[in-house]
Amino acid sequence: MASPQSYTAQVVSDLEAAGMAVSDVFIQIGEDPSECSANDPSSVTRGRNREVFARSLEFCSAVGSKHLTGLPGVFHPELSVKRNLELAAQEAAFRVKACTDAGICYGIEPHVGSICADSKSAAEFLRMVQGLTLTLDYGHFVMAGETSSQSLGLLKSTSHFHARGGAFQRLQTSVAENEIDFPEIVAELQRLRYDGFLALEYVWIDWNGCNRTDNVSETVLLRAALQAAIAGSTLETESSMRRQGAASG
Repeated sequence: MASPQSYTAQVVSDLEAAGMAVSDVFIQIGEDPSECSANDPSSVTRGRNREVFARSLEFCSAVGSKHLTGLPGVFHPELSVKRNLELAAQEAAFRVKACTDAGICYGIEPHVGSICADSKSAAEFLRMVQGLTLTLDYGHFVMAGETSSQSLGLLKSTSHFHARGGAFQRLQTSVAENEIDFPEIVAELQRLRYDGFLALEYVWIDWNGCNRTDNVSETVLLRAALQAAIAGSTLETESSMRRQGAASG
């Protein structure tokens, strides 16, 4: 934010030199999701957030990304539940319109501690904001005790997907300890003709135990597992289509 034009130019140069493309730009304005949240009670903070978002959208366009992810907001104790949701919906609608005008898809990432901390609240929030999509990370829901099957209904509204191992009370795990049914997810995405990205999102931060895995090794293992699931799902779909064709013939 100190020098957005020179920063953006450097990033574009670095991407070109590395031969890399950008699938998504992720914006978190505060150091913690509760800091400078989308539904901050202060109108001054929300106004400043919109300025940061505008610069982020310009950055997103400049690096050639067609997708931008933000956070939905958190519950502020000084506001009622209704007001928290109203403010979050207003800001999400503003962002959706701004992104749509720029030819970019906007999605929120439901997460632990947010107003969309489970699959039910995420679905309800989607109904409040026309055109809103999800950057979906099953780990946040599975950590809270949901099975991965409970979130299948959200995949139809998903525009970007974060994949990493997860389990009850553990936001991030190794592939060996993972409890998320990725083959089931891949099969449903295939059925929905999903054309977005599967982002491998192993991170190393001291938050919810996300510093207890070897990111490089687990990324390699999960990528192989996802590739196998995609290949298996594709073969199953092709076989089903052949059977249907034979039956109709």
